[in-house]
Amino acid sequence: MNDIKIGIIGGTRGMGAWLARFLEMEGYIVHASGRHRGIGLDEMARTCQVVVVSVPIGVTCAVIEKVGPLMRADSLLMDLTSLKEGPVKAMLETSASEVIGCHPLFGPQIESIAGQRVVLCPVRTKKWIAWLRGILEKNGAIVIESMPENHDRMMAVIQGLNHFNTIIMGLVLSKAGVSFSELCRFATPAFKAKTEIIQKVFCQNPTLYAEIITMNPDIHQLIEEYEKKVAEVKNLIFQGNSPDIADMIERHAAFFKFNVP
Repeated sequence: MNDIKIGIIGGTRGMGAWLARFLEMEGYIVHASGRHRGIGLDEMARTCQVVVVSVPIGVTCAVIEKVGPLMRADSLLMDLTSLKEGPVKAMLETSASEVIGCHPLFGPQIESIAGQRVVLCPVRTKKWIAWLRGILEKNGAIVIESMPENHDRMMAVIQGLNHFNTIIMGLVLSKAGVSFSELCRFATPAFKAKTEIIQKVFCQNPTLYAEIITMNPDIHQLIEEYEKKVAEVKNLIFQGNSPDIADMIERHAAFFKFNVP
């Protein structure tokens, strides 16, 4: 099936550019378009059997609504966003094509997908799911199939709560009254690892992380619980009550006694 032509909307940067390189290395013809370069949506839908939407979360559904009606029934429409329920719904409603939501659980800086996880939401597909899964697994990826709503619940924790915590810590550090360079002079390995993540969020693509934490409604309950736990631990700290903090940690330790496969 290497005669397949693949179009990637948003394929000139980020994950779209990564996917373009990956598929070209597999021998496929890839047409990558960006804001100011590449073929138009009409031509892409007409000439490509597979079209992938890889644009910022906030405009993903709007782009899908433009390209969806142009897709043929025997073609495949995909997206690469961090949320699945909204984009998948838009693809199902606007296109006659097969539809697979896709979320690579890694960034565009990786050189190999061997050992990396990719979530697929095969909501309307007959022939294309085997093709896509085959390419990924041949290169060593760990493929996880999920319904869009379950994916988004998981991402509320794995991305939403995680990035929310990172942003809060970064904001507090910036108000700590000490320069970042001075903090780094005293950094432990654990602190260094955390600040590297903070730098990535604050200095690389703030819009991406802002959209991740605001556009997934499943995060709301988690933030409410976060606030409660901050208040509980704050009170114990101000009381100097280390035994109760240690007891709180020990009571929840069983949750984390799991070997990641």
